Order: sequence, then C-alpha cells, then structure tokens
Amino acid sequence: MNSTLFKVPHPVNEPILGYLPGSKERAELKAALASIEKEVVEIPCIIGGKEVRTGNFFEVRMPHDHKTVIARVHLAGKEQVTAAIDSALKAKREWESLPWSERARIFLKAADLLSGPWRARINAATMHGQSKNVYQAEIDSACELADFLRFNAKFYEQIISDQPFSPAGIHNAVDYRPLEGFVFAVTPFNFTAIAGNLPAAPAMIGNTIVWKPSEQQSLAAYRTYQLFEAAGLPPGVINFIPAHGAVAGEVALSHPALAGVHFTGSSGTFNHISKTIGSGIENYHTYPRIVGETGGKDFVFAHPSADLDVLNVALIRGAFEYQGQKCSAASRAYIPASLWPKLKERMVAETRALKQGDVRDFRNLVNAVIDSRSFTKIQSYLDHAKTTSNYTVLAGGECDSSVGFFVKPTLLQTTDPKARTMCEEIFGPVLSLYVYEDAKIGETLQLLNETSPYALTGAVISQDRMALEKTLRELRHSAGNIYINDKPTGAVVGQQPFGGARRSGTNDKAGSSMNLLRWMSARTIKENFVPPKQVLYPYMDEA
Repeated sequence: MNSTLFKVPHPVNEPILGYLPGSKERAELKAALASIEKEVVEIPCIIGGKEVRTGNFFEVRMPHDHKTVIARVHLAGKEQVTAAIDSALKAKREWESLPWSERARIFLKAADLLSGPWRARINAATMHGQSKNVYQAEIDSACELADFLRFNAKFYEQIISDQPFSPAGIHNAVDYRPLEGFVFAVTPFNFTAIAGNLPAAPAMIGNTIVWKPSEQQSLAAYRTYQLFEAAGLPPGVINFIPAHGAVAGEVALSHPALAGVHFTGSSGTFNHISKTIGSGIENYHTYPRIVGETGGKDFVFAHPSADLDVLNVALIRGAFEYQGQKCSAASRAYIPASLWPKLKERMVAETRALKQGDVRDFRNLVNAVIDSRSFTKIQSYLDHAKTTSNYTVLAGGECDSSVGFFVKPTLLQTTDPKARTMCEEIFGPVLSLYVYEDAKIGETLQLLNETSPYALTGAVISQDRMALEKTLRELRHSAGNIYINDKPTGAVVGQQPFGGARRSGTNDKAGSSMNLLRWMSARTIKENFVPPKQVLYPYMDEA
C-alpha cells in the first residue's frame, strides 16, 4: 500500500434511525437492553492492551432503576495510572511512525462498525448507564461518535495538505507532528460521543493517550474502547484507566512527559487542572496543551416578534431533553411581557404533560438524572426557589429518588434577573424565566451578557431581521455557539463546531479542524536544491 495515494472519503453525517415499532433497529436495541439487564459486566483497566484487575471495585447502576447494578469496575490507583503513562510513552514511537493514512483507517473502520454491528450495543450501554432515551442515545453514541471519527479523518487530510509556497530551487514543507509526550483525556458522563472523541482525536494525529472516563459513564466508555480495539487499535495507544479524578490527576498532571490535556467537565475541575499545570510549568519537557470544554448557563432570548410555536419548542426541548444534563441545555430565558401570557399557558401545560420514567419505555421523553449527588444538588436549588419570595414555581419542582433519580421538568419564574438560578449552573431539568418589558430590549441584552460567567451556547428567537442583526451584535461574545430560531442544543459535527469561551472553556471547537490542530506540533522543512557554494555575496564585488 506504500504506492497508494490515500484519500479520505468525503464524510456525511450519520443518518439518525427512527426506531419505529416493528423496525429492525428497534428489535436489536430492545434485545441489547435486555442483555444488559441480565449481566453485570466486569470492567478492567486496560494498560498496554492488557486487562488489569485491581480488585478495588465501584458499581455502575441504572440511574432510572438504581437497585440494578450493570457493571463492576476495577478502580485504578496510582500504580495503574503510572503504568498507563509508561505504556503510552512506550507505544508512542511506533504509533506516530505509522503513515497517517493507516492511523486514520483504524478510526474510519471504527465508525463503520459503530454504524453497523456495534450500534445497538453502544446505544444500549448509553441508555442504561446514562439514562438516555432512545433518540438521545442514537444522536449521541451512534451518530455523533461516528461523525467525529469520519470528519476528523477528513479534517486531518485537509490540514496536512496545506503546504507552503516553494519558489524555484527550494522545496518547503510542513511536517504536522504529534505532541511530544502523552495526552491525558478526561471525559464526562453525559455524552458517549465526547467520551470517545477526546482520546480518539489526538490519537489519530499520532499521540498516545491515558484515558480517564467518568465513573458514571464507565459501561459505554468500555464498549467504546472495545470498539476501537475491534477496529485494529494497537496496544498502548489508548490506555483505559477508570480512576477517581484526584488520583489520576495527581499522577498524570505531575508527570514531566505530559504533553496535553483533553478535558470536558466542570469549570472547577478545569481550573484545578490549569492551576496545577501552571504551578509546575518548569517541570515539563514541553509546555502542555490544555483544551477544555466546561460549564454553561445557556440562554434563550425571545424578541417580541418571536413565533410562539418556535419559542415554545426551543424552550422545552432545549431545557428538558436529557434532563437538562447537556452542557448546552437551555437554563435561563428572557421573555417579552407581550408574549408571556400566551407562552406561559402553553409552556406550563406542555411541561406538565411530559412523560418521565424508565428508558425502556420509549414513550418517555424525560428520564433520570445521573446519580444521587446530582439529584441532591438539583433538589437544593428547587428547595431554594420554593422558599424564596422572588420565585414562582410554574410547573414541576418535585423530586423522587425511591426507584430512580427522577426530577420533574421544572419551570421557575423569577422577578430577579440575577437570582441564583439565573446565574449558577444547575445541570438538571430546571428552566428559569425572566419576563422583561418590551421597551427594555437593549437593557435586557446587556443584563443577559453580564449575568453569567459562562459563554457556551445561546438562542435568539425572532422574526425581525433587523432585530436579529442587532441582537447578535450585542451578544457577540456571549456564546461560542449561537442559534437563531432554534433551541441552543444539538450541534452537529462538521456543521456547527462546538465550544465556548469565558468560563465555558478554551473554545477549541470539537467537530472541526481547529481541535485537531491543538494536538499537532508543526515542523517546517526547507530543502535547497541549488545551495550556495561561496560565502561572499555578489554585491560585494568592486564595480
């Protein structure tokens, strides 16, 4: 294959299957869900391609049925994290020496496996492990993960094809090298696609990885690792270490060979990572790249010209799909007084009518929040709203953890635009609404821009083109992803590169070439075909 010119097929977004009654995909998924219920999977650490069992377990339970254990995970300690780093460094030379096309082929094969025989397996693991309904699992663990793998390969090809100008007698080139050292990938519970992409994107470039998955997402993460292995990923390229964050971080962040951190999670954790690296910066062989996508307090701003149907859907879907546990979920909304009476009536009725329950019942739009800690945190915000005079609970507000961690989709109206639930990230099915006077659009936009430290996503609902233009200008730095007449969630790889600034992260845009560039270190090569053979220049001759 050395004489073959490899071209990445032009990627298209993976089609979303319908899972309609009687369909093949529905039957396969139901069977995969039933299989998970019958078996407690034992998940090892995987270091250098070998399974490592520590005997120190934690359990993964269904959030919607927390009496049911679906996995027992061997927890990595400092010894295993150190071994994973050593394994990554050992595999580095051979992995980065592979032609880029051979690395890309592995992940392209993984995408095709995921689209086909692995689809139901990983979707079911995401549904039961992270309490996602069938549609939310499909767009995440099947479609988005396959998109990441395919589009990243194409972005990689486009980057390396960008070469400098070469004048006569000289050949210039850029060698897009991987980073020197290992990359530490720290992944979240809420998206299987993100959990797969954070180690896979730098690995495709030629980096080797120490991957610490979220404890709650361990089952789908383990299946994702197995997917990469089935596609031909060599041992040691990605080392899978379920571990407590403090343990993994203490070892990885202090290692001299740390080359980068690929992170999605809380702003507080990312702050800690950044401070730790900064305080020990003189100890590293190279300055580590820090790429992070963190918190959000995502907004919907409704102009008086907004279409009520569009606004209603954007708010309800944006706030309550996947129980508001998306980084991009609508969490605060600004509604003009002229629209509020009709919108309130409609929203309250539709929110109360939302079906909530087990993921095995496909009629449920809303399921459970991820665990008891999240449940308790969300409940504390609701208790605060119920006992504070400037709030009105319009719908929801109830919590029940007797069977699963269920929080009713909740609408809170507040008269204080800087109330606690308008400012702080809750990460649950809670939408706070502030009604503004139509004549105070400018003041409200300024208020919106200043209220939250985050700048991840936002939506503007308006039928007035002039107003849209002015609003987008005023909110230019308020969100890294802005949506017009749509909910603020649902970024698609290759269409809407995802990421925010301020306290929402480094805005390195997953799902685009911008992210891949962060895992490269360019080397410029100049070859002189006709080099000079004398020291003095011709102009130095006497006239």
